[in-house]
Amino acid sequence: MTRCEQPGCPGIVEDGYCTVCGLAPAPAASSVPAASVSSSRAAGTSSSRAAGSSALSQTVAGSVSSNRTGGTGTSRGRRGSSRSRPSRSGRSDRGRLGAGLVTIAPVPYRDPATAIMTDPQVPERDRYCSSCGKSVGRAHDGRPGRAEGFCPHCGTGFSFTPKLGPGELVAGQYEVLGCLAHGGLGWIYLARDRNVSDRWVVLKGLLDSGDADAMTAAAAERQFLAGVEHPNIVKIYNFVQHPDPRTREPVGYIVMEYVGGASLKELRSRRSAEGPLQPLPPAQGLAYVLEILPALGYLHSRDLLYCDFKPDNVIQSEEQLKLIDLGAVRHREDLDSVGFKTDGYCAPELESEGASVESDLYTVGRTLAVLTFNFDYRNGYRHDLPPTADVPVLQRYPSLDRLLRRATAADPADRFGTAAEMAEQLTGVLREVVAAEAGEPHPALSTLFGPERGVFGADSADWPAPPAPVAVAHALPIPLVDPADPAARWLSSVGGGDPRRLVALLEAPPIPSYEVGLALARARIAVGDARAAATGLDELEEHESADWRIGWYRGLAALTAGEIGTAREVFDTLYDLLPGEAAAKLALAAAAECDGDPAAAAALYEPVWRTDHGYPGAAFGLARTLLARNDFDGAIAAAESVPESSSQYLAARLAAVRVRVREASEGYLVAAGELLIGLDLDPERKAHFGIEVLDAAHRLVRRGAAAGGRVLGCALDDRALRAALEQRYRDLARLAPDPLSRRDMINRANAVRPLSWV
Repeated sequence: MTRCEQPGCPGIVEDGYCTVCGLAPAPAASSVPAASVSSSRAAGTSSSRAAGSSALSQTVAGSVSSNRTGGTGTSRGRRGSSRSRPSRSGRSDRGRLGAGLVTIAPVPYRDPATAIMTDPQVPERDRYCSSCGKSVGRAHDGRPGRAEGFCPHCGTGFSFTPKLGPGELVAGQYEVLGCLAHGGLGWIYLARDRNVSDRWVVLKGLLDSGDADAMTAAAAERQFLAGVEHPNIVKIYNFVQHPDPRTREPVGYIVMEYVGGASLKELRSRRSAEGPLQPLPPAQGLAYVLEILPALGYLHSRDLLYCDFKPDNVIQSEEQLKLIDLGAVRHREDLDSVGFKTDGYCAPELESEGASVESDLYTVGRTLAVLTFNFDYRNGYRHDLPPTADVPVLQRYPSLDRLLRRATAADPADRFGTAAEMAEQLTGVLREVVAAEAGEPHPALSTLFGPERGVFGADSADWPAPPAPVAVAHALPIPLVDPADPAARWLSSVGGGDPRRLVALLEAPPIPSYEVGLALARARIAVGDARAAATGLDELEEHESADWRIGWYRGLAALTAGEIGTAREVFDTLYDLLPGEAAAKLALAAAAECDGDPAAAAALYEPVWRTDHGYPGAAFGLARTLLARNDFDGAIAAAESVPESSSQYLAARLAAVRVRVREASEGYLVAAGELLIGLDLDPERKAHFGIEVLDAAHRLVRRGAAAGGRVLGCALDDRALRAALEQRYRDLARLAPDPLSRRDMINRANAVRPLSWV
């Protein structure tokens, strides 16, 4: 056994996976491809790789009661689509329940003896014929419905009574104690394993022993589930048979570990004082899903599909989550076995196309929606999520909204393609939600993007004017290079320097590759040749590795060409694809600001900066856009939130000075002067900023709006302010680099100096 390599995780690695966080250790040499997301939709073209893909949909598909689907669907491979596999590795930096970000109260382990049902019955509302799907066993003429009998519609026999009674010994080893629950595939019994220290086990039988499909499903479980070993998946111990008390035919039972706790459905079923059910806090719902995604990823890595993910099938016991009820699990290529689904959670294409990784992740998105807000998917939302405007939590957290709508897109090609990819984006959304709730940043390095290359709009000479689109294009982060690309090492040796020289090198590379094509587009954008960059990106669309990064560079090229509307559309699509990435929000915010929409820009800058102070461009952008809406206090707070450890600290404090000068009330000007005195500025900049503050104070005095305070140590009266301004102009004259500039400063000093008789 070895200790888990995840930061802060106390688990040990057994059978290849950590017993606490459920993650596999890192391989000795990782060469996982860089994020491959997208099709032409992110790139804004009609690439042939995206043939058959629909535009990103704002709909969700789902349903609600347990049903079965035949095995007539087809198996889909990974289509060219809006996919974003994490670069470097599919591993997350999570450790344990709560992802190190959320404190989730443990659920006490439930004594198995207290979980036994006193009167095990299947409610009449849940009784359906296994053959035709119509209601059976219902009350009529004042008499209760029968638990056993024959379907009046097709004649198929049914039985909803438990097959095992307390004290019954199954396979000479498992002593039945009673029923725990019933589900879509069968009764679940609590038993004691007499051969293994009287440990508690669960026997899962068939709901109707005459159901051939259910018998087939049980046999399929027996075939491959014994090899499933993951700390977040219930353990399968055995598979045994026991005669049916009615027919004496053998019935199969799966023997699995007992997980005592509460299902997510139970945890979700809290009621307010007024009565209605209350959703979980969004951070808690996100943390739950993040914890269980590695279990689904593990199944997918073994070519298994879970097929029936829902809150009922996840249990929290103490501080651990377990995926239970593996009755619907099937092989990815299995097109013949009967499929099981739960209406309200299942993907819309399940019956026509069959199960897939995408349909599994659809159920995860649907479950997350059910956990985090109230909506009745039986009444109008069978294949949709409610409009964002009708759901306060989705209005409050747009990234959560986009995550849910991508996970549950109508077209499988628009959804997440792997559990690791979904977990990566979900982690970013969780950090954003926690930062908002806690009021402090929760940063993390991106696995898809590098840092900001510059801070657009921070230049004090232009501030608070909106940034130039070209400056934005040159400052935004750029996607990371896939280290597995054959030219990756060569690219690392030629980066930087003169962009025109770099273009020449990349146009004749020693190793042509997809990454070289992206680097060439980036270099052409750097030299302002947006047209050539777009042409090269068109050619890359046909490459087998084509992904969302083509769209990113199209957005940068559009900014460089001044096509702000196009850039905004592209970055908006990328935000849909990458809802957990700060870079996508930052780019869309900048495009919106350049497009003259400060309100939309502020709504995006704010969560970026609140979550991660590693993006100071967002702080300056937030200050500018708030100032454009005359929110002076908000703009000042945004500028002054840049920490002293940041390289942009001084520029941010000077921005705060300029905000106060712009409002120009006495209180603001006094505060601006105090702030300016405390800054370590060179003499020239100090004189320039001093002139701005004193000139605003002078205008205030001339309007008769001053109350007698002091600004930069100067009394608020006309003569004193003129003298202070004169002195600073003469200071600049002494520092002037040439006679013409010196003469200009002296003229200004003479023009403003107080009148005298001498």
